[in-house]
Amino acid sequence: QVQLVESGGGLVQAGGSLRLSCTVSGRTASSFAMGWFRQAPGKERDFVAAVSWSGARTSYADPLKGRFTISRDNARNTVYLQMNSLKPEDTAVYYCAAKSGQSMAVETYEYDYWGQGTQVTVSS
Repeated sequence: QVQLVESGGGLVQAGGSLRLSCTVSGRTASSFAMGWFRQAPGKERDFVAAVSWSGARTSYADPLKGRFTISRDNARNTVYLQMNSLKPEDTAVYYCAAKSGQSMAVETYEYDYWGQGTQVTVSS
């Protein structure tokens, strides 16, 4: 049984930073390409970032490039999302997702496993 558990969310002022973590259990994290998505109230779940199984390749939603960084530590079965210069519009529930295989993906339907989400709230 593969499980993903996110942590690191919280309340931060605009301009601040947060680092989200996602720990994979049940299978080794290197079995998966990983992604982060977010969902604001009343909106669809949107792609944030993805990383290949080795960590060598990454992909970002265009508006988030330069502020967000995805990385992974396969020895710790953990994926990270460093978020800097946060804005109120970044407020959302952030989800970690795992995709079997090596290639990255940007669509929710391409991912096989999901975490429960962690709330990020950015105050103005």
